[in-house]
Amino acid sequence: MQRLIKAYYRLLCALLVLSVGILIIPVGLQIFSRYTSLIPSYIWTEEMARFFFVWLIMLGAMIGIHDSSHFDIDLWPTLPPRLNALLKLCAQTGILLLALVFVWYGIQFVQFGWNQTSELAELPMWLIFIAWPLTGATWLLFLAPQLLDNLHVLFGGEVSS
Repeated sequence: MQRLIKAYYRLLCALLVLSVGILIIPVGLQIFSRYTSLIPSYIWTEEMARFFFVWLIMLGAMIGIHDSSHFDIDLWPTLPPRLNALLKLCAQTGILLLALVFVWYGIQFVQFGWNQTSELAELPMWLIFIAWPLTGATWLLFLAPQLLDNLHVLFGGEVSS
C-alpha cells in the first residue's frame, strides 16, 4: 500500500509541475495581448487560467497533506513524542473532518455540474468540480497512515521514522 501511495504522490507532484507550466500559457497570452496589438485579446484565456489555478491549489493541498506541511503550525516548542502525537492527532482530526466535507459536498458539486459547460471554453464543468471530492479522498488516503502512526506513538509505541 505504501508503494501505491508513494507512486500516487509522485504523480501528483508531476501534475502540479505540469499545471504550473500549462498555467503560464493562458496567462502569458493574456499579458501579451493586453500590451501589444500583434494578437487579439483572448477572453477564453482568463477562464482557462482560473480552471488551472483551481487544480493547482487542489494539487498543492493534496501534496501538503502528504508532507504534513498543510494546516500545520509550529507553535509549540519541542514536545515529548506522546504529547506531540496527541497534538498531531487533534490537527489531523480537523483535517479528516474537512476531508469528509470535501468528499460529501464535492460529490454533490460534481453532480450539480455534470451537464454544464463553461461559458467561454465550453469545457465540461465536472472536470473542474471533481477537484473537490478528489482532494478530499486524497486527504483521507494520505491521512490514514499518519493517523495510525500517531495513534501507535500515543498508546506506547515507538516513534517511527
